[in-house]
Amino acid sequence: MARNRFADLLRVVAIGGVVYGHWLLVSVTYRGGRLSGLDAVNYVGWGRWVTWLFQVMPAFFLVGGYVNGQSWAAHHARGIGWTAWVRVRAARLLWPTAVYIACSLVTVGVARVAGVPGAEVAEAGWLAALHLWFLPVYLLLIALTPLMFAGHGRWGLTLPACMAAATALVNVGARGSHLHFLGYADYLLVWGSIHQWGFAWQDRSLTSPRWRLYVMAASGAAVLVTLVASRTFNVDMVGSGNTNPPSIALLAFAAAQTGLVLAAEPWVSGLLVRPRLWQLLSRSNGAVMTVYLWHFVPVVIISVAFYTTGVMPQPAVGSAHWFAWRPAWFALLTVVFVPLVAFVMWAERPLLRLPAGLGRPGPWSPVLLAAGLCAACVGLSRLAISGFAPGGSMPRSALGAFAVGLTAIVFTGRPLAEDDRLTAVRPDILSSPPTP
Repeated sequence: MARNRFADLLRVVAIGGVVYGHWLLVSVTYRGGRLSGLDAVNYVGWGRWVTWLFQVMPAFFLVGGYVNGQSWAAHHARGIGWTAWVRVRAARLLWPTAVYIACSLVTVGVARVAGVPGAEVAEAGWLAALHLWFLPVYLLLIALTPLMFAGHGRWGLTLPACMAAATALVNVGARGSHLHFLGYADYLLVWGSIHQWGFAWQDRSLTSPRWRLYVMAASGAAVLVTLVASRTFNVDMVGSGNTNPPSIALLAFAAAQTGLVLAAEPWVSGLLVRPRLWQLLSRSNGAVMTVYLWHFVPVVIISVAFYTTGVMPQPAVGSAHWFAWRPAWFALLTVVFVPLVAFVMWAERPLLRLPAGLGRPGPWSPVLLAAGLCAACVGLSRLAISGFAPGGSMPRSALGAFAVGLTAIVFTGRPLAEDDRLTAVRPDILSSPPTP
């Protein structure tokens, strides 16, 4: 089974969009002796349209579906079951996350001891944890992959079409009937639909014949324009309007984006056969998870170093002077971030030697794994909402849930197959599986 280099490229480009999009849209300020953050979209009239360029999370879930479908099919064919497969993929995701959480908590503790006001610590802690929302959603999709992959084999593209229809109904209920709690179902329906498209990409049922991609792109664009032009949904594709929870407008945007991106695959793939380009892409691909987890850290470092000391000016957000300083802002963040990523990847090397599980597996293992996933997802969700220092204090319940969940997952049993060890690949849940 050949490795899809275009999927690797799409993942790397997407993580670049996430990093620089966040660095652009989150504008840190220092006023009255206090660091804070502003959403630049609210201060630039045309800024909401720019979010269409930086909304790349659909690409992550599309590639995730491709990778997970390919990996599950290969492992299932070798007799590896749900528990062993989910455990190793969850561990690859959760161990690096645990390192990031631990380092963030140490930083919070040091800041409090140093006398940093609780409000500032809470603000920085919220910013540093905001992007963790991705992890519980992706963990859920990993756990459901065998079931969803089987559904794809039986119903094909009809299944994500039904999920899209269900998304629209949920939006009607959540917005029209003010049943806002229904909106949480769209985290599974919207991102799950895109994940299903990844299955269809992997078996080529989405890309052959190729006219399906153009129909997908045109249909998604038409629905998106209709929803935005009618002001049923907001223009911005980043922020609470269409992403928290995800809306049918975001799903339409994802359909247009996916159709256009996959239509370019044959042409772009031809360029990736160049050895030097592929070598660079392969190295970059191995750093994706680390980059995603740690990309807000340089924002905090540079803000403290250059704003609180008055070295860097703070023009009004959205002004010509503000835009003129953006290249310098990006350059400083990049200079800090590159060695930070290299150091974190070096420090995480011991994780490669950890087994995906401990103890003797038994009939209780699937139940313990499911319970562990639930607990870890609850903890991560609460961290993403409240941050690492809500009210200036430690989020004990969220941390406890995450720790209990990770422990339960690890103790579901030691893997019997060599493929189920963390040594099989770098602990990066977004990496493509090794060729069987």
